[in-house]
This record gives sequence, structure tokens and C-alpha cells, in this order.
Amino acid sequence: MYIYDEFDQAMVDARVAEFRDQVDRRLAGKLSEDQFKPLRLMNGLYLQLHAYMLRVAVPYGTLNSAQMRLLGDIADKYDRGYGHFTTRQNIQYNWIRLEDAPDILADLARVGMHAIQTSGNCIRNTTSDHFAGAAADEVVDPRPYAELIRQWSSFHPEFSYLPRKFKMAVIASQRDRAAMRLHDIGIRLVRNSAGELGGEFYVGGGMGRTPMIAPLIRDFVPIDQFITYAEACLRVYNRHGRRDNKYKARIKILVHELGAEEYARQVEEEFAHLLTLGIEPPARELERIAAQFAPPPFASGLPDTIDRSDPAFALWAARNLQPHKAPGYTALTISLKPTGGIPGDASADQIRLMADLAERYSFDELRVTHAQNIVLPHVRKADLPALWRELVDAGLGSPNLDLAGDIIACPGLDYCSLANARSIPVAQQIGERLAGKEQDIGELKLKISGCINACGHHHAGHIGILGVDKKGVENYQLLLGGSEAEDVSLGKITGPGFDEAGVVDAVEKVTDLYLARREDGERFLDTYRRIGVEPFKEVLYG
Repeated sequence: MYIYDEFDQAMVDARVAEFRDQVDRRLAGKLSEDQFKPLRLMNGLYLQLHAYMLRVAVPYGTLNSAQMRLLGDIADKYDRGYGHFTTRQNIQYNWIRLEDAPDILADLARVGMHAIQTSGNCIRNTTSDHFAGAAADEVVDPRPYAELIRQWSSFHPEFSYLPRKFKMAVIASQRDRAAMRLHDIGIRLVRNSAGELGGEFYVGGGMGRTPMIAPLIRDFVPIDQFITYAEACLRVYNRHGRRDNKYKARIKILVHELGAEEYARQVEEEFAHLLTLGIEPPARELERIAAQFAPPPFASGLPDTIDRSDPAFALWAARNLQPHKAPGYTALTISLKPTGGIPGDASADQIRLMADLAERYSFDELRVTHAQNIVLPHVRKADLPALWRELVDAGLGSPNLDLAGDIIACPGLDYCSLANARSIPVAQQIGERLAGKEQDIGELKLKISGCINACGHHHAGHIGILGVDKKGVENYQLLLGGSEAEDVSLGKITGPGFDEAGVVDAVEKVTDLYLARREDGERFLDTYRRIGVEPFKEVLYG
């Protein structure tokens, strides 16, 4: 994985010193909250309902054990003993004191971490496939290219004050495990007929108030020009994106209003101009970065089978393991979704244990997934039984990857000042209600947001739930038919909303209908697409 050089370290150290001075002035009353707000947001510090929340960047979701261990220590020392892993592959802490924030950033800087550009109208943390570098189906490890984007976009003078926040994702397989087309820019790395590496560029996706799927803007950008092309995409947006209305400020609105063809035409024009300026990072820089993502020293001749004689272990292995490119190895997902738990939360002790497991079993590497789980990417199959027992003992052995209990949920009204309704208790109740059926139901992507900003990705759920305020009462809209994968689609609202108990009942009703109507091999989403929404409306509303 990428390790900071002296330039990276100097950058984050300078930011810590700068922010410490800003916090001191705020605490002394020399800065008002209005003056302080843009400064704290630049450092990932939000003012939530009960306390400050700090969002820490985890570029493309990759961590080593020292970094992960520190995240656990921060949870103990500065929060209430836990951290919350997010849908942007980051971690956030919900109970931060303002006076502690500079010390936290200083602690992070010592292990090559920061909170820069985790908020504000800038290019946010670039996400990627959480199985990158391990997946058997990728054409190349996408993380060096995501890292190049991080370096290019950090403190970019032209893109520090965009019309609105900006999110990018980079993948390198036909399977989309990063919701790539629901980003402002999504890049799929591919090889053309000559075997040359390049990128498909999808621009103008996003969720929130107006969900849109990004159209393909260019089907092949040579890899030695992809930063230049990304800059062209952003320049056109920065030039024409609306700053008078934050609800119409995202690039998806610009692409929609201009039309994909006209937007692409303007990007090509800007791209041609930028090519004359030679702004692309030199090839040796990409080579330097890529060298740090060299595969670990996999052993050869390892047994490529798994002992599944223990039924409980076999169930977990069937759900939570991923094929690996190296024989004898697998990538495993640690579920942070125990039945009745808070999706994405992990205690300080659990975080430190996962760091220890990565150090012992996975070449000192972990990944945060956009589904709020943790991946150990390089584990010997022979080590799985022992590793699994440690996970079970720590409450981390749930065999529910991609099942009904593997719910994505935002913090909602329990923490967030923007939320209209609670997400956490709804997720907990649904998980408990469906716990006895989830293995039979099979793959089911269930996602919950507490407001229209869609941090819980409800538009992309096979079943999505959106909490809204209806005359001062929490009301939950039910959506069906969404997908964030390569078969991307947006969920549709079924009809009138429900109260908290009613939406839990509604989810059970639609899953029961699926079980009654599915054909061999069909997922919930497949059955929904085959029979349409009307049978589901009938069972929900009569």
C-alpha cells in the first residue's frame, strides 16, 4: 500500500498546525461560528446534533494495521469507545470535543492519515473496489490510479471551491463493487483491442435529492492522459455548474441540462487544450506509486481447499469469502452488521483486533468497504478456521455478507443535524425481524437513509428506505428495484409511506412475496424485475 513520502507528510503536518491555531482562536472567541465553519469543514469536522463529528479519510479504503490500531485508540481516547465506518470507505467519530480535534489530527498524521477534503465543496475521498489487488477478475489493481487522483486533487487550487461536493470512484473489473456509475465521475479501467490500458469515463451520476445514473462520456482515455481528462471534466463543471442554488449545483444537473452529448463535446474541447499544456503527471510518478502497490509475497504450493466440516464455519465461508487471484488465498469480509447491531459501528477493541488479525493473517492490510464492512484481502485458506474463531469470539463472525442483515444505514436523526428521521433503529428492527429468513432470502441489498441526502444509498437498494418528516412525524418511504452494481438502476417509491413499525412490516411483506414468487436462481432483484411493482403494491396496500 502507499506510504507517505516527505511531501505528503509535510502537507498534513502543516495542516495540523494551521488548524490548531484556528481552533485556539475559535475557543478564545476570536472567530465566530460562521467564520470558523468553512475552516473546520476543510478538516472534516462537522457540528452535529449533540457534539462535533470528525470524518477521517481512508483513501480508496486501504489501511495498514498501525493505522487501524490508531483508529481504535482514538475511539477510546477521544470518543465513546467506538467508530463508525461510512459509505465513502472512511471512518467517523460522533462525540468529539472541539479542543481535542487538533490532537486527533496530529495523532493521525503520525501514521500517514488525515481528514483533509472529507467535507466541503471539493473532490472528496476517492473510492475503489475493496477487493482491489486481490480480485481474480480485475484487469489491473485500480488503487495506484486512485492514489494518483488523491495526489492531483489534494489542495488543487482550481477545485477547492467547486459549486458542490464532488465524488470519484475507480474500478478495474466488469463487476462493479464501488457503485461507480452513481458517482460524479466513475472510471472503469479497461484494455482496448490492442491490450493498452485506459479508462471508461462515466460522468454525472449521484444520489441525493435528484438521483441519476452517470452516462458514458468517453469509452477509452489512454492511461497516460486520464488525469488530464479528469481535469477537463471538472473544468467544464467548474465553469458552468450552478452556484446560485445548492440543490442544482451537482455535476449531474449540469450533464442532464446540457445533455451528455453537449457536455462531452465541451470536455473534448477542453481536453484538447489541456493536452497542449502538458499537465499530466510524469510517467515515472505513476511508476513510483504503482511500485508501492506491488503484490505481497504470496507463498506457492499452498492447499487450495477449505475444511468445511464445521457447519457454522461452512455457512460463514460460503457467504463471506471472495475468490482471490493467488492460489491458496482468499479475501474475506468481516461483517460489522451483527443482528440487532448498528450498521458500520465497531468498538475500539474490535478495531484493534481487526488490526491484529491483518498483521498476522493478511500481510498487514485491511480495506473499508462502501457497504460499511471490513475486508482482509490476502488470507491463506488454511488459516481461515483459526481466524474465524477469533472473529466469532469478538462478535465479528456474522455470516451475512450481501444478505438482509447486511444493511447499509446512515447515522440518521440519532446524530445528524440534516436528518429528518432515524435510520439506526429501523435497521436494527429489520435485521432482527429477518434474521431467521436471511439465508433463505439470499442476496438482498437493503439500504436506509434518514434524509434526502441519501448517505445510506437508499436509491440503490434492492429495497430502499427513505426517512422523511411528514408534519413533524417520522415517515418512511419504501423503494424497490435499485442496484448499485454493474446492472445499475434506481429504486422506485411504492406508494404512501409508513411509520417506524409499519416500514419493518412492509419489508417483511415484500420479502415474503418474493419467497412465494421467485423462480429458480432468482435474487430478490431478479424477481422484482420480472413481475414488476404491482404485486408488491398489492401486498403492501391491498
